Amino acid sequence: MGQIDVQRPHQDVAVLTLNHPEKLNALSFELVEELREALDEIGADNSCRVLVLTGAGRGFCSGLDLTAVGPSPVAEGTTGPRSGMRSQERIADLPARLRRLRQPVIAAVNGPAFGGGFALALACDLRVASRTARFCSQFVKVGVGGCDIGISYTLPRLIGAARAFDLMLTARVVEADEALTLGLVSEVLADEMVVDRAVDLARLLCSYSPFGVEMTKQVMWANLDAPSLEVALHMENRTQILAGTSGDLMEAATAFAEKRAPVWGSGRPTGP
Repeated sequence: MGQIDVQRPHQDVAVLTLNHPEKLNALSFELVEELREALDEIGADNSCRVLVLTGAGRGFCSGLDLTAVGPSPVAEGTTGPRSGMRSQERIADLPARLRRLRQPVIAAVNGPAFGGGFALALACDLRVASRTARFCSQFVKVGVGGCDIGISYTLPRLIGAARAFDLMLTARVVEADEALTLGLVSEVLADEMVVDRAVDLARLLCSYSPFGVEMTKQVMWANLDAPSLEVALHMENRTQILAGTSGDLMEAATAFAEKRAPVWGSGRPTGP
């Protein structure tokens, strides 16, 4: 793929790099389509347990490629609002695609994450940032509403509604240290360390039960929208009972007693 690069530094970890550094990995129609395809392929790859998302060069993603504004090729044959909606939906669906992945996604934000790039980072499950990382919603600066590509949903869930309003209405730039204070990212590292740190985190997640990790992502995001504690508890209880039938709990107990690392998938199921 021309503007997307996927590497496997470990068998169970994929690193997906937005690879158009000449434009700070801006979201062109080509890049968006290649990214959608790559995410579909990773989602169908059961050997991949964690995905790291980053950008080539000195930026994560600068947002929409403003030199390519206009109808997407997928809107061919349509006009007016129909054409606009076809194009909008192709890019706006990216955060949902990241959420639908069974694999946890770790954003290694290695530079500016503006507009759509900010939206991609927010849709990931974990975020680590370089010292040169900067975040900005920027949408109101380019003549559209400040709520786009899922940001009005993801941002307030990470930092609260008041702070989200601030960032969306003012479109101010948030430097890496403030992003850490706000809770946008969990760590700030030297530029040359950010991808390696994300891969290290990915390897840590891969040391845990595959089903347990997948369900942690799925249940966490589901319960952020749960209407009550009771509903959240039902989701958790369902997952724990299913996990118990995998044999991983018994294997964890045996490995603890034998003072060794668990071998996931090797334990005897406790259910039927």
